[in-house]
Amino acid sequence: MYIAMIIIFVIGYAAIALEHPLKIDKSASALLTGVLVWTALVIGGDAILGAKGIQDITHHIDHEILHHLSEIGSILFFLLGAMTIVELIDAHEGFRVVTDRIKTTDRVKLMWILTILTFFFSAALDNLTTSIVMAAVLKKLIKDKKDLWFFAGMIIIAANAGGAWSPIGDVTTIMLWIGGQLTAGNVIVEVFLPSLAALLAPLIFVSFTYRGNIERPEEEFQRTHEPIPNWERNLVFFLGVSMLLFVPIFKTVTHLPPFMGILLGLGVLWLVTEILHRTKNKHHYHHLTVVGTLREVDVPSVLFFLGILLAVAGLQTAGHLEQLATALDNTFDGNIYIVNMLIGILSAIVDNVPLVAGAMGMYDFSTYPVDDTFWELLAYC
Repeated sequence: MYIAMIIIFVIGYAAIALEHPLKIDKSASALLTGVLVWTALVIGGDAILGAKGIQDITHHIDHEILHHLSEIGSILFFLLGAMTIVELIDAHEGFRVVTDRIKTTDRVKLMWILTILTFFFSAALDNLTTSIVMAAVLKKLIKDKKDLWFFAGMIIIAANAGGAWSPIGDVTTIMLWIGGQLTAGNVIVEVFLPSLAALLAPLIFVSFTYRGNIERPEEEFQRTHEPIPNWERNLVFFLGVSMLLFVPIFKTVTHLPPFMGILLGLGVLWLVTEILHRTKNKHHYHHLTVVGTLREVDVPSVLFFLGILLAVAGLQTAGHLEQLATALDNTFDGNIYIVNMLIGILSAIVDNVPLVAGAMGMYDFSTYPVDDTFWELLAYC
């Protein structure tokens, strides 16, 4: 069963990486992988854990699952709260506060405006959400499909770069922050300039090679709901973004877990939007409530994180990750730059969430303490 756990994980990982060719949602593969890894651990508990008897195995497994579930739950609750806040802003057309002010058709100017906006948006709203929002913005600004694809590529670079230096900008940075490997202030100070360089290098190159004007699409008016007053749109946008930015401050002041801060922000925004719309026709404002926007939240992604983090936790409990860490250290003489560069290159091929989860399980705080260069590089790479 020791080998079976690795085989299950590799097959599950391959199914996740080949999601599109297989036409099987990666969340399904991740959940199956997570449960089957722990099942193999239970079956082979006496050999893997050194436990004796079914009661000893069950007690040990229950303890380990609950231990890991507390960490996993913190991440999932944080993501669910953050995604709901962003969906609520989007439902109120809050991002138009920014996009309506973009008038230029010059390729270079538009590229700089959109990528810089994306860079800072992704630091506050997370890079996945920002990419989705900016993709919708691009369709309103650019007509030609080749131009659209080119801009979209730069948006992805900007979103990933912006998400790396913020404690709430990327799922993997969130994991490292909540796990205690990084503090909010340190990751901002130490990773901001490298992240900015990762954006500016391709952006400067593109500025000299991609000139001319873009063609704007014709405006389409397809409103399915009542128009939202400007003051409501602005209020929800600025309050929502403020609540997201307040989370690191809340954690620093209260020392409560980050998910408590995001739930506080969601509660405040929920209360405000309920008061805003309580006198309106329910049919017209339901999509503007938290209950309505929850339908738009990407729940399959949350279940994906649950499955993959459970799988990695199982490998950690069995001791696989500790052995892998030892092998890497012996192979590269503990060179954290080579190890992180390999992880970074690999994350271009496979999902970065399990890679970071694996690294967090491989190394403890006695090897790399809080805010060590290793964790900063991991967040960046």
